[in-house]
Amino acid sequence: MKNADLSPENMTNVKRPILIALILIAGSFSLVARAQVEQHAITVIVAPKDSISKKRDRTYYDNINNEIDLIDVGQELFSKNVKKRTNDDSAVFKKPHLAVLPAVGYTLQTGFATVLAGSLAFYTSKDRNENVSSLLANVTYSQYQQILLPIQASIWTWDDRYNFVADWRYLKYPSSTYGLGSGTSLNDGYTIDYSLIHLNQAVLKKIVPDIYFGIGYRLDYFWNVREVDPPTGKTTDFQNYGLTTTSTSSGATFDLLYDDRRNSINPLKGNYLNINFWPNFTFTGSDNNWQSLTVDIRKYIQFPSYTNNVLAFWSYDWFTLGGKPPYLLLPNTGGDPASNSGRGYIQGRYRGNNMLYAEGEYRFAITNNGLVGGVVFVNAQSFTDQTTNRFDSILPGYGLGLRLKMNKFSRTNIAVDYGLGVGGSGGFFVNLGEVF
Repeated sequence: MKNADLSPENMTNVKRPILIALILIAGSFSLVARAQVEQHAITVIVAPKDSISKKRDRTYYDNINNEIDLIDVGQELFSKNVKKRTNDDSAVFKKPHLAVLPAVGYTLQTGFATVLAGSLAFYTSKDRNENVSSLLANVTYSQYQQILLPIQASIWTWDDRYNFVADWRYLKYPSSTYGLGSGTSLNDGYTIDYSLIHLNQAVLKKIVPDIYFGIGYRLDYFWNVREVDPPTGKTTDFQNYGLTTTSTSSGATFDLLYDDRRNSINPLKGNYLNINFWPNFTFTGSDNNWQSLTVDIRKYIQFPSYTNNVLAFWSYDWFTLGGKPPYLLLPNTGGDPASNSGRGYIQGRYRGNNMLYAEGEYRFAITNNGLVGGVVFVNAQSFTDQTTNRFDSILPGYGLGLRLKMNKFSRTNIAVDYGLGVGGSGGFFVNLGEVF
């Protein structure tokens, strides 16, 4: 494998967007600190919402003392005399809800993998009058010699006036590609390898309750991009589209957000809409000028209303508005920020200039104590043909899964699903937290 290109010419192209990202990251942390000081909300507290807030998830939190999670199970097995964790325990109100879990798993994308995953859920004021802030991170090493280090954060200030969102990743990622459009088969797959630094963060300001407008910055820098075992005797779609060993995409982001969920890790009810526009320009460090738009819509319904069961719907639509994105940044299966779209298909199974995606899921309890739950799901995706630019087919997926309650206060689950798709596609999918 070739080393990263660190020539003076290449470093000049990368230096500017990386400098922009570092400045914005530092500025974001200073703004968070300033916002907290101004609201006199230094203490980090985790607790269910106050009863004065009508939208809070009362059904769940009123019965939380009857729930158990993997932390409770571990305490019972290894520390018999530990006090039971309850909602009215004063310790719960004085520290964040932290869960860390080492695991061994298997997915289509990674094969067998070792994972160290963690989640943190907390409030940022004593009044507990804002949405739950969250931090999710993990380190993964797979049998395919993949290294994944994602860090995702959503931090709310007092009264939800600002939302600071970050998605930072490092990937060393040998993976499969199958070409462009919806007409490819599993036999078309071969391995590509690349390394990626992804820095994406935004600051969103409340305009009216639950509606926000945000501005941010995103950088995607790929290096050591290469085809490992392309088919012999033919030119691949990647080569035809434009294969380069490095690519830089850099530009401001603009978000319009509506979010009335009170727990983004695992909502019981609520609505979510995020419209994201990402224009890339050479003057901000991008290799060329191009623009993309994503529309992310989610709906959660407690069903039946007296239970913690949830009927959830998700639509994720991704469009190229102009220019020519790098091949690896084209709309693709599993290309959403959480890499969760298209259960039933391996990540990158389909790829094109535009994508339509929809999914429905029913989440239900299996055990009365909330430790084990289940889901059934169905989804569909469609991509535009590279020649006609029309959506020419619908590709369905479906399956079921189990949920293990990792932390009952933050409602963080370990999700293990098995999905099936067309053309013999299928496999296991594992997440920390819900798929959407």
